[in-house]
Amino acid sequence: MDLTWNEQELAFRQEVQDFIQAELPSDISAKVFKHQRLDRTDYVRWHRILAKKGWGAPTWSLEFGGTGWNPLQRLIFEIESFKAGAPRLLPFGLGMLGPVLMKYGSKELQDRFLPRMPTVEDWWCQGYSEPGSGSDLASLKTRAVRTDDGYVVNGQKTWTTLAQHADWMFCLARTDPEAKAQRGISVLLIDMRQPGVTVRPIHTLDGGADVNEVWLDDVKVPFENLVGNENEGWTYAKYLLGHERTGIAGIGHCHRELKILKQLAAETMLDGKPAKQNARLKEKIVRIEIDIQALEMLLLRVAANSDQGPGPQASILKIRGSEIQQDLAMLQMEVLGIDSWPYDPSWMEPDADFSGPGPVFASAASGGYFDMRKTSIYGGTTEVQKTIIAKMMLSS
Repeated sequence: MDLTWNEQELAFRQEVQDFIQAELPSDISAKVFKHQRLDRTDYVRWHRILAKKGWGAPTWSLEFGGTGWNPLQRLIFEIESFKAGAPRLLPFGLGMLGPVLMKYGSKELQDRFLPRMPTVEDWWCQGYSEPGSGSDLASLKTRAVRTDDGYVVNGQKTWTTLAQHADWMFCLARTDPEAKAQRGISVLLIDMRQPGVTVRPIHTLDGGADVNEVWLDDVKVPFENLVGNENEGWTYAKYLLGHERTGIAGIGHCHRELKILKQLAAETMLDGKPAKQNARLKEKIVRIEIDIQALEMLLLRVAANSDQGPGPQASILKIRGSEIQQDLAMLQMEVLGIDSWPYDPSWMEPDADFSGPGPVFASAASGGYFDMRKTSIYGGTTEVQKTIIAKMMLSS
């Protein structure tokens, strides 16, 4: 399934394919295709391979050290990377904090942090959600009290993805407790390696521990680590969330899982024939491929208007991307049948012995299915996204 591309775009796609085939480490792609867990070094290695090529920040402008690619080039790069088994680029710096610093950050913060993001010299995590303040983010209770030389922060963050690896956190904290809910919030950059920061794992349905709770006890933040203006963090937070939700659409992930699904359907036998010949399964696979193409076109439209900032379309992308990723995981299990029912989290570890399709590979399908349950929750639940769409597009 391809968009209609001209010769220049086809040449760019070939360049991306050739580079990835030559440079993507085979041990990393093997883990990705088997749905096994990646460690910190896997992500960092791939980031630095891309940075050496000059492709470390695909969505950034040339002004800030990016590729300067247009929306279609970025889309081609994402799709071809995922289809080849490359890890996702860590979104917390490149796709979330980076755009905020470019738009709202001081020159000092830009010069200090942006050049280090493509090579993951700093691993970032997102300090937004709190117990009782997930979907209702504006009710957060983490406090930042102003002192002579900065802020002292106390509070708890939860569902903090990959915080176990993080060097820094971009954190929402309340700097004016007397202000209304959406006001009096600031964005602070917190060094995760200092005293007072405690990271504790939260085990998810698939047995992984990539989300965490983070405790902040009298953590010191200097004034120069304030993003933008004090008490205006809600504006920056909304801007960041728009970029996050666009990324959560996961178009590259959808293409890769569709590729795996088709492979499974071709190699798995059902009633003595390849599963892909089953009329019911064939219809479902075709239908989800059409859904992916529609998502791709909407993503291109949003990306083409990115100068205007993310709007309600970001929430639409987030909803449809989450649904399609979950449907793909479900279809993989359906193709594999009862072989996909057993599950042991240890099968997702890098040293697990996989061969596929069949009972061993099927455990990867079940692990992926469990993992994808979270897509309709993180980044703002589906219910919250529908409310955003209604308010922004349907209100008079």
